[in-house]
Amino acid sequence: MLHLIFESETTFETKSINKSLIARINSSNSIKITAMKRDIIRIDEDKCTGCGDCVPNCHEGALQIIDGKVRLVSELMCDGLGACIGHCPEGAITIEQREAEPYNELKVMEAMVGKGFNTVVAHLSHLREHNETIFLKQGMAYLIQHEASLSFRVQEIKDAVHQPITSAKKADCGGGCPGSQIVVFDTSTLRPMGREEVVSSASQLRQWPVQLHLINPSAVYFQGSDLLVASDCSAFSLGDFHSKWLKDKSLVIACPKLDQGKEIYLKKLIDLIDQAKVNTLTVLIMEVPCCGGLLQLVQLAVQRSTRKVPVKAVTVGIKGTIIYEQWV
Repeated sequence: MLHLIFESETTFETKSINKSLIARINSSNSIKITAMKRDIIRIDEDKCTGCGDCVPNCHEGALQIIDGKVRLVSELMCDGLGACIGHCPEGAITIEQREAEPYNELKVMEAMVGKGFNTVVAHLSHLREHNETIFLKQGMAYLIQHEASLSFRVQEIKDAVHQPITSAKKADCGGGCPGSQIVVFDTSTLRPMGREEVVSSASQLRQWPVQLHLINPSAVYFQGSDLLVASDCSAFSLGDFHSKWLKDKSLVIACPKLDQGKEIYLKKLIDLIDQAKVNTLTVLIMEVPCCGGLLQLVQLAVQRSTRKVPVKAVTVGIKGTIIYEQWV
């Protein structure tokens, strides 16, 4: 546990970081920490090609491609479990265990500044989006104190970090993962279904089970079928899920953010392609960033399969609109 003496703020202004705050940061009594051995992601920059295969599997958005390399922009969000890093084709990402403080923004900033302007901006922006105001202030205070030795101006960092957060990142709960945002829809815009629509809403499900962990790829209903790979939330967002998307298809569902055992998912998808010889794959995902890991998993399965099958990617908005639909 990290104990801090700084007051929490709901907004961040550089002008509030004054000499008093910097002095408190420098004080040996400002941060009380307990050393611990914990797992940390390690990226070998010599091996990393910047392909980005790992990025969609980082659910909290702590991995980003910056200056042609994947960077862990915030150790704060790294649990060291390795489930978020995906499958690196170059073996550049590993988990190492070392003696480390639970989290120390000042030490993180010492490492960040050497990686350049863009990495520092990405890190501080990540803290801002996750409402980590205290750590954000510590990071900015570090930059102010060491500005003379930096290759960039602190004001430039401030301007970049204070770029308006896009609507996809805003949340009524004050920040965090876009997939966890609180959004209330205006139900007055919904129209009642007509008689024909009620009839067409009959279930088109042809099999059971449907969860990817539970299905058997050798089941008869998968053989030569058109397969729909749907994220858990997509069926609840699409009013015509059954009549338009599920009709005449076999189905598997998964959540790329919350489900465990993605290596099992990968094997089953490969078996569905090679053994069940599915005809096509339609991947139905939500617009939130964490959902992109499902498409990434399907594409990896296709790459590792002996058969090549066409894949259609469909992105669904949280209000049920189709944002993107294309064969990939």
